[in-house]
Amino acid sequence: MTNENGYDVVVIGGGAAGLSGALTLSRARRSVLVIDSGEQRNAPADGVHNYLGREGAAPAELYRTGRAEIEGYGGQFLAGTVDEVSGAAGDFTVRLGSGDAVRARRILLATGGVDELPDVPGVRERWGRDVLHCPYCHGWEVRDGAIGVLATSPGGFHHAQLFRQWSADVTLFTHTGPLLSEDQLADLAGRGVRVVEGPVAALRIEDDAVTGVELAGGIVVPVDAVVVQPWPRARVAMMAGVGLEAVEQERGGMIAGTAVTVDPMGATSVPGIWAAGNVADVFATVIKSAAAGVDAAAMINMDLVNEGVYSPALTAAAGAGA
Repeated sequence: MTNENGYDVVVIGGGAAGLSGALTLSRARRSVLVIDSGEQRNAPADGVHNYLGREGAAPAELYRTGRAEIEGYGGQFLAGTVDEVSGAAGDFTVRLGSGDAVRARRILLATGGVDELPDVPGVRERWGRDVLHCPYCHGWEVRDGAIGVLATSPGGFHHAQLFRQWSADVTLFTHTGPLLSEDQLADLAGRGVRVVEGPVAALRIEDDAVTGVELAGGIVVPVDAVVVQPWPRARVAMMAGVGLEAVEQERGGMIAGTAVTVDPMGATSVPGIWAAGNVADVFATVIKSAAAGVDAAAMINMDLVNEGVYSPALTAAAGAGA
Protein backbone atom coordinates (compact mmCIF):
# COMPACT_ATOMS: atom_id res chain seq x y z
CA MET A 1 0.00 0.00 0.00
CA THR A 2 1.31 3.45 -0.81
CA ASN A 3 -0.48 5.17 2.09
CA GLU A 4 2.11 5.69 4.84
CA ASN A 5 -0.49 4.62 7.41
CA GLY A 6 -1.44 1.47 5.52
CA TYR A 7 -0.18 -2.11 5.83
CA ASP A 8 -0.79 -5.40 4.14
CA VAL A 9 -1.65 -6.89 7.54
CA VAL A 10 -2.29 -5.45 10.97
CA VAL A 11 -1.85 -7.98 13.75
CA ILE A 12 -3.78 -7.12 16.88
CA GLY A 13 -2.05 -8.74 19.84
CA GLY A 14 1.60 -9.55 20.54
CA GLY A 15 1.48 -12.96 22.20
CA ALA A 16 2.57 -16.29 20.76
CA ALA A 17 -0.12 -16.37 18.04
CA GLY A 18 0.28 -12.77 16.95
CA LEU A 19 4.06 -12.81 16.90
CA SER A 20 4.26 -16.13 15.04
CA GLY A 21 1.82 -14.81 12.47
CA ALA A 22 3.75 -11.56 12.14
CA LEU A 23 7.04 -13.44 11.71
CA THR A 24 5.58 -15.61 8.95
CA LEU A 25 4.08 -12.62 7.14
CA SER A 26 7.23 -10.53 7.47
CA ARG A 27 9.27 -13.36 5.98
CA ALA A 28 6.73 -13.42 3.15
CA ARG A 29 7.74 -9.79 2.47
CA ARG A 30 4.44 -8.37 3.60
CA SER A 31 4.21 -5.01 5.34
CA VAL A 32 3.13 -5.89 8.88
CA LEU A 33 2.22 -3.85 11.95
CA VAL A 34 1.75 -5.53 15.32
CA ILE A 35 -0.34 -3.55 17.80
CA ASP A 36 0.31 -4.83 21.30
CA SER A 37 -1.09 -3.71 24.65
CA GLY A 38 1.38 -5.91 26.56
CA GLU A 39 -1.37 -7.84 28.37
CA GLN A 40 -0.55 -11.41 27.40
CA ARG A 41 -2.67 -13.99 29.18
CA ASN A 42 0.35 -15.97 30.44
CA ALA A 43 2.30 -12.92 31.65
CA PRO A 44 2.03 -13.96 35.36
CA ALA A 45 3.56 -17.40 34.70
CA ASP A 46 7.19 -18.09 35.57
CA GLY A 47 7.82 -20.04 32.40
CA VAL A 48 6.44 -21.49 29.18
CA HIS A 49 6.23 -25.29 29.14
CA ASN A 50 5.85 -28.03 26.52
CA TYR A 51 7.33 -25.65 23.95
CA LEU A 52 10.03 -27.69 22.25
CA GLY A 53 13.37 -25.93 22.37
CA ARG A 54 12.12 -23.19 24.71
CA GLU A 55 11.09 -25.25 27.74
CA GLY A 56 10.88 -23.06 30.84
CA ALA A 57 11.50 -19.78 29.02
CA ALA A 58 9.94 -16.78 30.73
CA PRO A 59 6.99 -15.48 28.67
CA ALA A 60 8.46 -11.98 28.55
CA GLU A 61 11.76 -13.34 27.22
CA LEU A 62 10.03 -15.46 24.60
CA TYR A 63 8.10 -12.47 23.31
CA ARG A 64 11.13 -10.16 23.47
CA THR A 65 13.09 -12.59 21.30
CA GLY A 66 10.17 -12.94 18.90
CA ARG A 67 9.82 -9.18 18.48
CA ALA A 68 13.50 -8.86 17.63
CA GLU A 69 13.19 -11.61 15.03
CA ILE A 70 10.21 -9.91 13.41
CA GLU A 71 11.93 -6.53 13.35
CA GLY A 72 14.83 -8.24 11.60
CA TYR A 73 12.50 -8.96 8.69
CA GLY A 74 11.00 -5.47 8.60
CA GLY A 75 7.93 -5.96 10.78
CA GLN A 76 6.83 -2.98 12.84
CA PHE A 77 5.38 -2.61 16.33
CA LEU A 78 3.09 -0.14 18.02
CA ALA A 79 2.37 -0.18 21.75
CA GLY A 80 -1.26 0.53 22.50
CA THR A 81 -4.82 -0.73 22.41
CA VAL A 82 -7.36 -0.99 19.62
CA ASP A 83 -10.75 0.59 20.21
CA GLU A 84 -12.45 -0.23 16.93
CA VAL A 85 -12.01 -2.01 13.62
CA SER A 86 -14.18 -0.90 10.71
CA GLY A 87 -14.29 -1.23 6.95
CA ALA A 88 -14.00 -4.37 4.84
CA ALA A 89 -11.41 -6.69 3.31
CA GLY A 90 -8.88 -4.65 1.39
CA ASP A 91 -9.45 -1.47 3.38
CA PHE A 92 -9.92 -1.92 7.12
CA THR A 93 -9.47 1.00 9.48
CA VAL A 94 -7.98 0.16 12.86
CA ARG A 95 -8.63 2.94 15.36
CA LEU A 96 -6.34 3.05 18.37
CA GLY A 97 -7.02 4.07 21.94
CA SER A 98 -4.77 7.09 21.32
CA GLY A 99 -7.20 8.33 18.66
CA ASP A 100 -4.83 7.55 15.78
CA ALA A 101 -5.79 5.13 13.03
CA VAL A 102 -4.03 2.84 10.56
CA ARG A 103 -5.30 1.01 7.50
CA ALA A 104 -4.91 -2.64 6.66
CA ARG A 105 -5.79 -4.93 3.78
CA ARG A 106 -6.15 -7.87 6.18
CA ILE A 107 -6.43 -8.36 9.95
CA LEU A 108 -4.99 -11.08 12.18
CA LEU A 109 -6.80 -11.01 15.52
CA ALA A 110 -4.62 -12.44 18.28
CA THR A 111 -5.91 -10.61 21.34
CA GLY A 112 -6.18 -13.70 23.54
CA GLY A 113 -8.55 -13.80 26.48
CA VAL A 114 -9.07 -12.51 30.00
CA ASP A 115 -9.30 -15.11 32.77
CA GLU A 116 -12.26 -14.53 35.05
CA LEU A 117 -11.18 -16.14 38.33
CA PRO A 118 -13.13 -17.44 41.34
CA ASP A 119 -14.01 -14.64 43.75
CA VAL A 120 -11.91 -15.97 46.61
CA PRO A 121 -9.38 -13.71 48.36
CA GLY A 122 -5.86 -14.73 47.44
CA VAL A 123 -6.68 -16.36 44.11
CA ARG A 124 -5.90 -13.39 41.87
CA GLU A 125 -2.89 -12.37 43.92
CA ARG A 126 -1.23 -15.76 43.38
CA TRP A 127 -2.60 -16.48 39.89
CA GLY A 128 0.02 -17.97 37.59
CA ARG A 129 2.39 -18.73 40.46
CA ASP A 130 0.99 -21.22 42.98
CA VAL A 131 -2.63 -20.78 41.89
CA LEU A 132 -2.80 -22.84 38.70
CA HIS A 133 -5.22 -24.34 36.20
CA CYS A 134 -3.40 -26.67 33.77
CA PRO A 135 -1.65 -29.87 34.88
CA TYR A 136 0.35 -30.07 31.67
CA CYS A 137 1.52 -26.47 32.04
CA HIS A 138 2.30 -26.52 35.77
CA GLY A 139 1.95 -30.05 37.14
CA TRP A 140 5.67 -30.79 37.12
CA GLU A 141 6.43 -27.63 39.10
CA VAL A 142 4.09 -28.67 41.96
CA ARG A 143 4.83 -32.40 41.81
CA ASP A 144 4.71 -34.28 45.12
CA GLY A 145 3.38 -31.22 46.92
CA ALA A 146 0.05 -30.77 48.70
CA ILE A 147 -2.34 -29.70 45.93
CA GLY A 148 -5.78 -28.27 46.62
CA VAL A 149 -8.41 -28.22 43.86
CA LEU A 150 -11.04 -25.48 44.24
CA ALA A 151 -14.23 -26.67 42.53
CA THR A 152 -16.44 -24.05 40.93
CA SER A 153 -17.76 -26.22 38.08
CA PRO A 154 -17.90 -29.89 37.03
CA GLY A 155 -14.29 -29.40 35.96
CA GLY A 156 -13.16 -29.56 39.58
CA PHE A 157 -13.68 -33.32 39.70
CA HIS A 158 -11.65 -33.81 36.52
CA HIS A 159 -8.85 -31.55 37.75
CA ALA A 160 -8.61 -33.64 40.92
CA GLN A 161 -8.29 -36.79 38.81
CA LEU A 162 -5.63 -35.23 36.60
CA PHE A 163 -3.44 -33.66 39.27
CA ARG A 164 -3.34 -36.98 41.11
CA GLN A 165 -0.90 -37.97 38.36
CA TRP A 166 1.63 -35.47 39.74
CA SER A 167 1.07 -35.88 43.47
CA ALA A 168 -0.31 -38.37 45.96
CA ASP A 169 -1.45 -35.47 48.15
CA VAL A 170 -4.53 -34.01 46.43
CA THR A 171 -7.57 -32.49 48.14
CA LEU A 172 -10.77 -31.49 46.35
CA PHE A 173 -12.60 -28.58 47.98
CA THR A 174 -16.22 -28.73 46.78
CA HIS A 175 -16.71 -24.96 47.33
CA THR A 176 -19.36 -23.88 44.79
CA GLY A 177 -19.00 -26.88 42.49
CA PRO A 178 -21.87 -29.33 41.83
CA LEU A 179 -22.64 -32.14 44.22
CA LEU A 180 -20.49 -35.18 43.60
CA SER A 181 -22.21 -38.43 42.73
CA GLU A 182 -21.58 -41.66 44.59
CA ASP A 183 -19.56 -42.91 41.62
CA GLN A 184 -17.42 -39.78 41.61
CA LEU A 185 -16.79 -40.02 45.33
CA ALA A 186 -15.82 -43.66 44.92
CA ASP A 187 -13.48 -42.74 42.06
CA LEU A 188 -11.73 -40.08 44.15
CA ALA A 189 -11.47 -42.37 47.15
CA GLY A 190 -9.93 -45.06 44.98
CA ARG A 191 -7.29 -42.57 43.84
CA GLY A 192 -6.59 -41.40 47.37
CA VAL A 193 -8.01 -37.91 46.75
CA ARG A 194 -9.52 -36.32 49.86
CA VAL A 195 -12.79 -34.40 49.59
CA VAL A 196 -13.51 -31.38 51.81
CA GLU A 197 -17.08 -30.13 51.59
CA GLY A 198 -18.32 -26.60 52.10
CA PRO A 199 -17.39 -23.13 50.85
CA VAL A 200 -13.87 -21.75 50.90
CA ALA A 201 -13.41 -18.34 52.52
CA ALA A 202 -9.88 -17.45 51.38
CA LEU A 203 -6.42 -18.68 50.57
CA ARG A 204 -3.85 -18.37 53.34
CA ILE A 205 -0.74 -16.58 52.07
CA GLU A 206 2.49 -16.37 54.07
CA ASP A 207 6.00 -15.30 52.99
CA ASP A 208 4.87 -14.74 49.40
CA ALA A 209 3.41 -18.24 49.00
CA VAL A 210 0.11 -20.07 49.38
CA THR A 211 0.22 -22.12 52.56
CA GLY A 212 -3.38 -23.16 53.08
CA VAL A 213 -7.05 -23.08 52.14
CA GLU A 214 -9.25 -21.45 54.77
CA LEU A 215 -12.80 -22.79 55.02
CA ALA A 216 -15.82 -20.68 55.90
CA GLY A 217 -15.74 -22.10 59.43
CA GLY A 218 -12.16 -20.95 59.99
CA ILE A 219 -10.40 -24.29 59.58
CA VAL A 220 -7.23 -24.07 57.45
CA VAL A 221 -6.14 -27.03 55.32
CA PRO A 222 -2.41 -26.83 54.48
CA VAL A 223 -1.57 -26.81 50.75
CA ASP A 224 1.39 -25.87 48.58
CA ALA A 225 -0.62 -25.01 45.46
CA VAL A 226 -4.25 -24.43 44.49
CA VAL A 227 -5.93 -25.42 41.23
CA VAL A 228 -8.85 -23.36 39.92
CA GLN A 229 -11.00 -23.35 36.78
CA PRO A 230 -10.83 -19.89 35.18
CA TRP A 231 -13.40 -18.65 32.67
CA PRO A 232 -11.42 -17.29 29.67
CA ARG A 233 -13.33 -14.49 27.94
CA ALA A 234 -12.12 -13.60 24.45
CA ARG A 235 -11.06 -9.99 23.88
CA VAL A 236 -13.22 -9.04 20.91
CA ALA A 237 -15.03 -5.83 21.86
CA MET A 238 -13.07 -3.88 19.22
CA MET A 239 -14.50 -6.12 16.48
CA ALA A 240 -18.18 -5.28 17.07
CA GLY A 241 -18.21 -2.82 14.17
CA VAL A 242 -17.38 -5.55 11.65
CA GLY A 243 -19.86 -8.03 13.14
CA LEU A 244 -17.37 -10.38 14.78
CA GLU A 245 -18.19 -11.68 18.25
CA ALA A 246 -17.25 -14.52 20.59
CA VAL A 247 -19.43 -17.50 21.44
CA GLU A 248 -19.23 -20.07 24.21
CA GLN A 249 -16.83 -22.95 23.67
CA GLU A 250 -17.61 -26.45 24.90
CA ARG A 251 -15.51 -29.50 25.59
CA GLY A 252 -16.54 -32.73 27.22
CA GLY A 253 -20.04 -31.44 27.83
CA MET A 254 -18.80 -28.38 29.75
CA ILE A 255 -18.79 -24.72 28.72
CA ALA A 256 -15.22 -23.54 29.23
CA GLY A 257 -15.18 -19.92 28.07
CA THR A 258 -15.78 -17.80 24.97
CA ALA A 259 -13.91 -17.62 21.67
CA VAL A 260 -14.30 -16.47 18.07
CA THR A 261 -15.43 -19.19 15.67
CA VAL A 262 -12.82 -19.97 13.00
CA ASP A 263 -12.20 -22.59 10.34
CA PRO A 264 -9.23 -25.00 10.66
CA MET A 265 -6.87 -22.37 9.24
CA GLY A 266 -8.10 -19.47 11.34
CA ALA A 267 -10.51 -17.70 8.97
CA THR A 268 -13.43 -16.00 10.73
CA SER A 269 -16.90 -15.38 9.34
CA VAL A 270 -15.79 -11.88 8.30
CA PRO A 271 -13.88 -11.81 4.99
CA GLY A 272 -10.37 -10.48 5.44
CA ILE A 273 -10.13 -11.27 9.15
CA TRP A 274 -8.36 -14.29 10.67
CA ALA A 275 -8.02 -15.16 14.35
CA ALA A 276 -5.48 -17.31 16.20
CA GLY A 277 -4.54 -18.24 19.74
CA ASN A 278 -6.79 -18.11 22.80
CA VAL A 279 -9.14 -15.60 21.17
CA ALA A 280 -10.12 -18.46 18.84
CA ASP A 281 -9.38 -21.47 21.06
CA VAL A 282 -9.91 -21.43 24.82
CA PHE A 283 -7.76 -24.55 25.20
CA ALA A 284 -4.75 -23.51 23.10
CA THR A 285 -1.37 -23.73 24.81
CA VAL A 286 1.50 -21.43 23.85
CA ILE A 287 2.95 -23.77 21.26
CA LYS A 288 -0.48 -24.48 19.78
CA SER A 289 -1.21 -20.75 19.62
CA ALA A 290 2.09 -20.17 17.84
CA ALA A 291 1.26 -22.86 15.29
CA ALA A 292 -2.19 -21.38 14.72
CA GLY A 293 -0.60 -17.99 14.06
CA VAL A 294 1.63 -19.52 11.39
CA ASP A 295 -1.32 -21.28 9.72
CA ALA A 296 -3.44 -18.13 9.70
CA ALA A 297 -0.55 -16.05 8.33
CA ALA A 298 0.00 -18.50 5.47
CA MET A 299 -3.66 -18.25 4.49
CA ILE A 300 -3.62 -14.46 4.76
CA ASN A 301 -0.65 -14.32 2.43
CA MET A 302 -2.35 -16.66 -0.04
CA ASP A 303 -5.48 -14.52 0.08
CA LEU A 304 -3.42 -11.44 -0.73
CA VAL A 305 -1.62 -13.31 -3.52
CA ASN A 306 -4.94 -14.27 -5.09
CA GLU A 307 -6.26 -10.74 -4.74
CA GLY A 308 -3.23 -9.42 -6.58
CA VAL A 309 -3.72 -11.89 -9.45
CA TYR A 310 -7.46 -11.52 -9.84
CA SER A 311 -8.13 -7.92 -8.79
CA PRO A 312 -10.41 -6.02 -11.23
CA ALA A 313 -7.87 -3.19 -11.55
CA LEU A 314 -5.12 -5.53 -12.70
CA THR A 315 -7.45 -7.36 -15.04
CA ALA A 316 -8.57 -4.09 -16.65
CA ALA A 317 -4.98 -2.89 -16.99
CA ALA A 318 -3.98 -6.15 -18.66
CA GLY A 319 -6.87 -5.85 -21.10
CA ALA A 320 -5.95 -2.27 -22.01
CA GLY A 321 -2.37 -3.32 -22.63
CA ALA A 322 -3.47 -6.07 -24.98
